[in-house]
Amino acid sequence: FSPQHLDDDTVSGSNWITENNVQHSLSQTAKTTRKPYCGYTEQTLSKREQVEQESLLAAIQWPKPPDGKVPFAQSTDPTHSDFVIVKPSGFFKVGDQLEVLVRMKDFQGKPKQYGGDYLQARIHSPGLKAGAAGRIVDCHNGLYKVFFTLLWPGEVKVSVSLVHPSEAIQVLLRLREERPDRVYFKSSFKSGRYSETTECNVCLPAGLPVCNFTDLYTGEPWFCYKPQKLSCASRINHAKGGYLKGLLTQEESLFFQSDVNIKRPIFSSGPDSVIVKPKAFTDSSSIGRAEDPTASPSGYYYEDQWRSRTYWIHNFNKSDDITECLQGKVIHLFGDSTIRQWFEYLTAFVPDLVEFNLGSPKNVGPFMSVDLKHNILLKFRCHGPPIRFSTVFSSELRYIANELNSIVGGRNTVIAITIWSHFSTFPVEVYIRRLRNIRRAVLQLLDRSPKTAIVIRTANVQELGPEVSLFNSDWYSFQLDSVMRKMFSGIAVHFVDAWEMSVAHYLPHNLHPNEIIVKNQIDAFLSYVCPLQT
Repeated sequence: FSPQHLDDDTVSGSNWITENNVQHSLSQTAKTTRKPYCGYTEQTLSKREQVEQESLLAAIQWPKPPDGKVPFAQSTDPTHSDFVIVKPSGFFKVGDQLEVLVRMKDFQGKPKQYGGDYLQARIHSPGLKAGAAGRIVDCHNGLYKVFFTLLWPGEVKVSVSLVHPSEAIQVLLRLREERPDRVYFKSSFKSGRYSETTECNVCLPAGLPVCNFTDLYTGEPWFCYKPQKLSCASRINHAKGGYLKGLLTQEESLFFQSDVNIKRPIFSSGPDSVIVKPKAFTDSSSIGRAEDPTASPSGYYYEDQWRSRTYWIHNFNKSDDITECLQGKVIHLFGDSTIRQWFEYLTAFVPDLVEFNLGSPKNVGPFMSVDLKHNILLKFRCHGPPIRFSTVFSSELRYIANELNSIVGGRNTVIAITIWSHFSTFPVEVYIRRLRNIRRAVLQLLDRSPKTAIVIRTANVQELGPEVSLFNSDWYSFQLDSVMRKMFSGIAVHFVDAWEMSVAHYLPHNLHPNEIIVKNQIDAFLSYVCPLQT
């Protein structure tokens, strides 16, 4: 067994590699003309990993505006832009496709000649509390096609919004490559009554002595500057340090204005709704297809209930239904605060499930709830660094892959994972590495215990402003989510599509979706754990 090979220089810790001294790993990455990401976190990838990484990076490549800086007045203006429904008065029935054409213009009202804008779109019928996400195709000439599948009868309205203009995406790309330090972290070191705090990250500028906290099993890199007087072994915790300010030039900041070009609606120049007739006969053949995490749309809301297009979701409206489903099971929830919401929902909703006080810091965990009567154990643990929680004890800083390796598994073991939001400030390679480790552990677990239920909760959209966009934009999340779906497709895991469930809903976007959306996520999750006996 060998962990992902670290450069020999890293392991000693004394002989530090600087950024321009990236020896043997450069030959492999020369093909992709990207700045190597911090000399000492360069990975030595197998041929297969290299090929996969290149195809993943190619799949999420984003169209670039023509060379040169685009002045603000020539950037995309949602107010001047519009959309048209391709056959607004056509005859539509449930199951049909609806096509919408979006035409982008700049602030002078001139049509845009290139693509790269980031859009979100949905269809909805407010009276029915129905909604579904659309699939967007960039024609690279200022036009975008949006495809919707009409999934319920009635009047169906189209909404399109510009999340970021293409000019802003270029800034986000630059920040992701050049400023992975824009969220920084810290650790305290303590011995007796003396303590020191230093800065930590996946990658630290060279020059000062460093503590190497790279994980021995997964090879996941993590470094802190060495305290002046204390040893590296005296680290007691990990915490979010802060967010860097002043990342943009004056001109760049114009591309990030809340009421101008961040998540602004684009309006129709004609009708913005169509009438959909019911299907002539009941067609249930659409349900029960194999699960494809990249299929669009994966489901839709109807009367505020999420219906998947690939499997039956039943509603766990009574706490007894949940108790019956989870009886005799251990449920492990791993990830960030968006899956901690599942822990909180289940603990609050099921009376017999009582939180056992582990004395953990609020919001950080680990947390545990127990139902002794029905033999249910529910646990939450956050993923390893980078994680912007304050404050995690060193002993509780654990990587999901290592945790999975310590789980026996079996038909009474349920595992749910989400990992995305805290990786948005780093180059995608950092995220790919993390998922590769988790995927390896998942495959090994399924190999020894194939009856283990494993569910992945996708990313979701959130409220965006000028600040948040630079660290946590939906565009970053969308890129990571696309990578995750590709890396886990074809594996015996299930997906709860929190992304579409947040895009398709009528409530305002929120990093921590509202309780009704969480309830729908839980229904989707438990429907995998306890499928209806048909």
